[in-house]
Amino acid sequence: MFTERFIDTGEVRVRVLSGPGDGPPVLFLHGISRCGRDFAPLFPHLAGSWHVHALDHRGHGRSGRVPGGYRVVDYVRDAAAVVRALPEPVVLFGHSLGAVTAAGVAAAEPDRVRGVVLEDPPGSSFLARLDRTMYHPQFAAAQRLAGQNRPVADLARDLANTPLPQPNGGTARLGDFRDAAMIRFAARCLPDVDPGVFDPLLGGSWLDGYDEEAIWRGTPCPVLLLRGEEARGGMLPRPDADRMTAALADCTRVDVPGAGHLIHWLSTEACVRLTLSFLESLRP
Repeated sequence: MFTERFIDTGEVRVRVLSGPGDGPPVLFLHGISRCGRDFAPLFPHLAGSWHVHALDHRGHGRSGRVPGGYRVVDYVRDAAAVVRALPEPVVLFGHSLGAVTAAGVAAAEPDRVRGVVLEDPPGSSFLARLDRTMYHPQFAAAQRLAGQNRPVADLARDLANTPLPQPNGGTARLGDFRDAAMIRFAARCLPDVDPGVFDPLLGGSWLDGYDEEAIWRGTPCPVLLLRGEEARGGMLPRPDADRMTAALADCTRVDVPGAGHLIHWLSTEACVRLTLSFLESLRP
């Protein structure tokens, strides 16, 4: 059973869900448009050995809204405040937005972070051409649906019908690439998302003030980097992954075969195995 509490970061109140208090803490940081419960596939495998915490980012879930404050550096400040509020140093697990946030926190709070799992962090070169990828219409559709108080089934139908341009000049539906249950979960998250969270992402200012090279070089703790296949929707191009791997002081990189961006949902068994192996390596 998870308990809920709210932490005041000095800018906004953010919700943190915490599982039973057994073992060292792991703090999960989700991707854009989702919520802390996005990591439900992983929670049962950690419970009992690790104390699981999951954050709802600002503008998501039950956390507060901050109009105009949805750049990555804003999320980093919130997550750093949560890390400081926990009673002992943590391991961070971040996916997508959560991954770039986790890296920023690890560099900013080296004494409070024991290790980091980065699940398919979007590379800067990928974000620079976001408008030429299938993700741009997905994010635009999610922004239109965000904040709407409508039945989940209706939101899921509209999300599944999002047209995605294809390399051959045709179009496909998002529902052709995601199963109906995954789309339903994504749709359930959208009523609790501030549409403004997408503005800096779609407008190209999401990484303003975020110096990824300096952050990588300034992260002293061990890092597990999980990279999805670009052909299946992975957001970390190989050159960016190579630069990250070289810059981090202690990086264990795994290119997960057959997985796209949502590794913890689409390749859960592999994600659990890799994550537990890494976590156990951090024990004294």
